[in-house]
Amino acid sequence: MQRLNFTKFRPVFARVLALLLLAAVSSRAASPVGDVVGKVTVGYQGWFACGGDGSPMNNWWHWANNWGALPSNSNKGIKAWPDVTEYTTTYQTGYGNLGNGNPAKLYSCWNQQTVNTHFLWMQQNGIDTAALQRFNPNTQEGPIRDAVATRVRTAAETYGRKFLIMYDVSGWTSMQTEIKADWTNKMKTHTTSGAYAKQNGKPVVCIWGFGFNDSNHPWSAAVCLDVINWFKGQGCYVVGGVPREWRTGVGGSRAGYIGVYHAFNMLSPWLIGAVGNVGDADNIYNNFMVGDQSDCNANGVDYQPCVLPGDLSARQRVHGDLMWRMFYNAKRAGVQGIYISMYDEYNEGNQIAKTAPDASWIPAGSGYLGLDEDGTWCTSDYYLRLTGDGGKMLKGQIGLTSVRPTQPNPGAGTTVTFYQDSNYGGAASQALPVGTYTLSQLASRGMPNDWASSVRIPSGRTVIMYSDDNFSGTSWTRTSDTPAFSTLSPNANDQVSSVKVQ
Repeated sequence: MQRLNFTKFRPVFARVLALLLLAAVSSRAASPVGDVVGKVTVGYQGWFACGGDGSPMNNWWHWANNWGALPSNSNKGIKAWPDVTEYTTTYQTGYGNLGNGNPAKLYSCWNQQTVNTHFLWMQQNGIDTAALQRFNPNTQEGPIRDAVATRVRTAAETYGRKFLIMYDVSGWTSMQTEIKADWTNKMKTHTTSGAYAKQNGKPVVCIWGFGFNDSNHPWSAAVCLDVINWFKGQGCYVVGGVPREWRTGVGGSRAGYIGVYHAFNMLSPWLIGAVGNVGDADNIYNNFMVGDQSDCNANGVDYQPCVLPGDLSARQRVHGDLMWRMFYNAKRAGVQGIYISMYDEYNEGNQIAKTAPDASWIPAGSGYLGLDEDGTWCTSDYYLRLTGDGGKMLKGQIGLTSVRPTQPNPGAGTTVTFYQDSNYGGAASQALPVGTYTLSQLASRGMPNDWASSVRIPSGRTVIMYSDDNFSGTSWTRTSDTPAFSTLSPNANDQVSSVKVQ
């Protein structure tokens, strides 16, 4: 029997082995877990101001179409109404009262407590990192943007979150030189904070807008590469917010920019406008995510696709099912991180920050929708909680599942709800768990003084209602649903000023 001589095949085996080893290396994530890899990052605008707030803008920055006039039904700048009950300072608008009778007020990011509240919500829901959007700072908006950056730093340090600077270069005429000066002279100082996001030991900076095929993003590939490499030379880990067609160079992407995209340390393709339902989400997974992840693996680039809740005003959310499908698709694609678009984008209706749950918390006649627009009542913090659960799935703290684990109203069956009219009609209060509620505490939960006419009480709960503040005056004790306070003795209709739920 003739033996096969393997010696002559050794060079071939060596080449094959080298290729296999290269494939194995390139198929691994480029970076270990840090402050953006293995984490959920939210896009944080922080771009709201109010007339009379003392800010350099001193107008209704982004709340209205005409910033110089009160926001109103004829001067809207947003698509959804925020839940403002946790802000200590709010500002009267030109809208009519909310459905529950409370005045329609809005918050300002000039106030540190506002930004603190946002970062407290991040902490409470396990959201890791906030990417502060920074547009061209060499305009009238520059001073307030500088101040908000400092407020974000303080809030991140206070609540144990990470933050990073995310430059949106849209419409920035002299971007190539001015972005470098802004980083050197202003923003770089924030990297000394222990709360500033680091990846691979480097401060993270994001540049959103290179390669988009429109007149608002006109830079050549050479200009883009110059800026990316400059930031790398400053010791930064650079994230690119890029068109979803970045890999193919068609549609929303300029052709011939693949070298620009591969120069980034991480890519985060933009999906707003491309996903409006679960079918769209699956299309993005099949036609973009899978191929994107493969390309990134092959080129040593981390991949951080967008996950979004859907435009509330377009009724896209299906009480969280759209957003959960995007989390599920991202996880099964093997992504390195997730970018939530956006945290506080009430302007586009894609916000996850606390939002009016129903019509009782929305200016009457404004046309805004509550989170219950599809018939499923959701707490105002629902999309924060859902994001927290999506982060757990990304990190392997819960298993991969296409079934949304987050409940829209976890207190259902255990909380008490008061109604403005008999037979549970009219506006509704917030759901009240076990606790004691003074007049002011009820008002902050959508139940003004001498307002309630009926109440829903789940089995096992006892409600004691009082005619005066601080649990004094006439009292009524109820242990079941009561459709008409006018039938009680004495008459309790429009008489309740404080409440105990036991």
